[in-house]
Amino acid sequence: MDAMIEAHVLPQLRQRRHQLEETVRRAPRAVELQRLLGEVDAAIARVDAGTYGLCATCHDPIETDRLLADPLVCVCIDHLSESEQRALERDLELASRIQRTLSAPRELSAAGWHLQLHVEPAGVVGGDWCDVFEPSPGSGLIFVLGDVSGKGLAAAMLMTHLHATFRSLAAEELPVSGLVERANQVFRSSTLSPYFATLVCGRLSADGTAEICNAGHWPPLVLGRRGVTQVPPTGLPVGTFASAHYSSQKVELGPGDHILLYTDGVTEARNAGELEYGTERIERLAAGRTWADPGALLAAVRSDLATHLDGVTPQDDLTLLAIGRD
Repeated sequence: MDAMIEAHVLPQLRQRRHQLEETVRRAPRAVELQRLLGEVDAAIARVDAGTYGLCATCHDPIETDRLLADPLVCVCIDHLSESEQRALERDLELASRIQRTLSAPRELSAAGWHLQLHVEPAGVVGGDWCDVFEPSPGSGLIFVLGDVSGKGLAAAMLMTHLHATFRSLAAEELPVSGLVERANQVFRSSTLSPYFATLVCGRLSADGTAEICNAGHWPPLVLGRRGVTQVPPTGLPVGTFASAHYSSQKVELGPGDHILLYTDGVTEARNAGELEYGTERIERLAAGRTWADPGALLAAVRSDLATHLDGVTPQDDLTLLAIGRD
């Protein structure tokens, strides 16, 4: 926590204080601005006293995701007032609605490709996301599947930020590696959060070519006539370093071939015996037969995962994307 405060929270508080001071000079009678300036000063004082991040009521640590979303928070969730609890519930519900709006359709067919998506958040909001879109007619389908580190509202808001970034940059018609590289620069330079995101970004062309860039994510599985191959990471997670470079890999898919992507909510799902589902199991399942369509592939993975969990509720967001070549 101390390292996070020094590296991220304190600079953010100082920057906000400077901005507030400049605004107050122009509007000295603005009571709300004066109140907010007082809250910032109080937060900086808590940093100096070594009590920042501790609940003012019970003195236990405040939830990290709430501090990252709002560095002025001074009480934990258990000690919010009734009105503050209602406000937090409204914020979470709004964030959940935004996420549902931004998520890719559960099923999509275009340009000889058929995509099936399954999303299962562990809470009201989550850090997983998947988007599929065509920046311009004939440019090919862009897909992004990612997982922002951390949980809760802060991770969800950063996911929304990344979603908008990729949508905006895709209009520049960059190669996939260039798209991820620019998104990384924008994300790292525009947020003070220590969070990062592992993701896979790809472009699906009408000729059956899939260009894929893996930014520190679990390797997608390409299921073809030659068996199962992986697309390993070709760069660091987005948000790690602004100067990171990325490369991509092209794979050719024929009729009946598939790509399977997933987040760690699948591979790290633990049953009652604390045994993880694992990458080997999902790869063995995917290689076990020829799949009629992406829907059949997703259904088989979900069924096998349910068998593994045997009634245990998943503790992390779970996202699966299957892409098939018609």
